[in-house]
Amino acid sequence: MRAAETCAWCGAPFDDRSPRLAGRTVCAACGAATTDPRPDDEELEAAYGDWYRPKDGEGRFGFAGDAILGWTRGLLAGHLDAVAPPGPILDVGAGEGTLLDALAARGRRVTGLERGAKREDFLDEPIEALPRGDGWAAVVFWHSLEHMPSPRSALREAARLLAPGGVLIVAIPNAASFQARLFGDRWLHLDIPRHLVHLSTATLTAGLGENGFRVEAVSYVRAGQVMIGWLTGLVSSLPGRLDLYQALRRPTARAKPISRRNRLIALAAGVVLLPLAATAAAAETLLRHGGTVYVEARKPLPVDRTLEGPNQSG
Repeated sequence: MRAAETCAWCGAPFDDRSPRLAGRTVCAACGAATTDPRPDDEELEAAYGDWYRPKDGEGRFGFAGDAILGWTRGLLAGHLDAVAPPGPILDVGAGEGTLLDALAARGRRVTGLERGAKREDFLDEPIEALPRGDGWAAVVFWHSLEHMPSPRSALREAARLLAPGGVLIVAIPNAASFQARLFGDRWLHLDIPRHLVHLSTATLTAGLGENGFRVEAVSYVRAGQVMIGWLTGLVSSLPGRLDLYQALRRPTARAKPISRRNRLIALAAGVVLLPLAATAAAAETLLRHGGTVYVEARKPLPVDRTLEGPNQSG
């Protein structure tokens, strides 16, 4: 690892005005936080390992977690199919391909970008390597932008690839959320070192505007993962260093082994704290400070100057 010298979001150099927190440094210029020290490629590869997305095809979560994930991705696919113009859709950081499968079922042509891609409709390459072609109808960063070493570059590339009128979908953890502030270094969605940049809603939308996008929708409901942020944070606040998130994952999908006793205690604590977590999640969502945020933006259509009429000034 090496010390971060510049902001991963805006590129400004860190100085004495940049707050140094555990595992990250906050940029005084834009407010984004950069994981610090920054992992190199080898360290990132080790951080993901084989557990992050198991290759056995059996999913990551127990207790119908993967089924719920598939259902929510189906809802997202329906919305995206409705708001995007005709044409292909690119999913940057496509994971297991759940969203792409739901879009393909609706007749969309789809392509996914994913580390170590194995599927024929996936590419193992960065978005910067894609040719422009005829233009994409939509580009999706579903909880993937925070994993990228150059997220602003990725947004610029999305603007390049999108056809005029095309839609950009971004979902990220909201670093300015109530749960982020309450749980601090224990917040689940920090996910250091895999998350390389940590953004607030305001920082993200400002960056989108600077890259020529018109923000059309901001939702703290559609982005998902709000409840698990509260629930894991509350459970981790109890004695015993309990890890509910790992307890919810299948054995081959855990970062480290967990004893049967600790797993049962974590799950039981999660059940007891569920009403409190649900209340907190609802409150921060209603107050628009949710733990994750969904932003929908569009690449504007070109202006037809012939319709503006002659210059009447002077």
